[in-house]
Amino acid sequence: MRHNKRSLVLVLVFFLLLPLLSGCWDAMEMERRANVLAIGIDEADEKDQKKDGEVAHLKDSFFKPKEKLIKVTVQIAIPGRIPLGPDQGGEQKPVLVMSVVGHTLEDALINLQQQIADQLFLGHLRIIVLNEKVAKRGTKRLHDVLRRNPEIRRTAALVVSKEPAAQYMKLMPGLDRVPSLYLADMVDNLSALGRFPPSFIGLFWTIYSSKGQEAYLPYLTIKQNDTIELKGLAYFRGDKMVGKTAPLEIGVFMAIKGESIGGYGAFVQVPGTDQMVMMRVRSRRTKIKIDLKDGLPHIRLKIRYECEIDEKASSKIKISDSRVLKKIEKETAKDMKKGIEKLIAKTQAAGSDVFGIGEHFRAKLPQYWNRKIKTKENWSRAFQELTYEVKVDAQIHRVGMKAK
Repeated sequence: MRHNKRSLVLVLVFFLLLPLLSGCWDAMEMERRANVLAIGIDEADEKDQKKDGEVAHLKDSFFKPKEKLIKVTVQIAIPGRIPLGPDQGGEQKPVLVMSVVGHTLEDALINLQQQIADQLFLGHLRIIVLNEKVAKRGTKRLHDVLRRNPEIRRTAALVVSKEPAAQYMKLMPGLDRVPSLYLADMVDNLSALGRFPPSFIGLFWTIYSSKGQEAYLPYLTIKQNDTIELKGLAYFRGDKMVGKTAPLEIGVFMAIKGESIGGYGAFVQVPGTDQMVMMRVRSRRTKIKIDLKDGLPHIRLKIRYECEIDEKASSKIKISDSRVLKKIEKETAKDMKKGIEKLIAKTQAAGSDVFGIGEHFRAKLPQYWNRKIKTKENWSRAFQELTYEVKVDAQIHRVGMKAK
């Protein structure tokens, strides 16, 4: 009797463990997949429009989307050529660059699959580059397929480019053999270096869906020797890009938004002289107080900068003198206040609250929000009438060392 119970238990355990052994029944080798590493999206010109394939539709037989055709350029990893370490060399290209056109992104990907033997796989997609013209026309047409596809990681980078996005797919930067990895790592490292707030496609969708904030993306341009420069911040209203900032204004944006890590530096004139010093922001502390003034939204913004002097333009400047340092601190705070007010005015003119001020009103004054605002479109109009007070303090903590 005892032996029968033991045998029954073993049989039950065997059948319970049996389903676990089938975990890899649908596995596919990496070499059998066409791994897409990067996607560039441009508007199709007249020459590209003639390349429209009849894969997802027949010409003049079905209704087609009204939007202009888009040109999609992809980087596909070539098996065995992706370098796994610093010792791997060779002149063979690690990626294959291909271009197709389509009425939508999914239509273009279907056309691309028609030209490739292996199945397209987007699980290793690292970056999507949108040309400025596409971003200004609107990104809504791209959201649906990207959000529905379970293969696409929400941590993939999304950027706007000054040049055609196809050029970014063909770059060969000297610092990395795989262009897409170089681009993605650059965007990822911007946050750690204090050059840009955290930015990835999942965060872009979250901000786009919020009622009190507009989305933003890094704005890139190509320099000589196939290097990439962060040219500014592209800000949106709804799904359309409505403007961009200068590179230094990214630091101003981060201050208003409350990003603590500093990274930008600027020249400041020493009061009473014609000499300059280079000031670098090491950290920031931002406080935002919201209120209603004459029935309109009003904010009081207080920002404290912790700075250091990186360089002085002349030996005549005595930064060891505390009185000189106090003058530099006041001049720095004055310049930063002007920059903050200028950026707020610029985004107000476009109705683009990229700072998320609307989310403060939505959280702290819910009755006002539910009675007067309710929608993102209404907040865009209310943001244009926003009044504000800005107070900036700057404190110099370090002036560096100099051996005598």
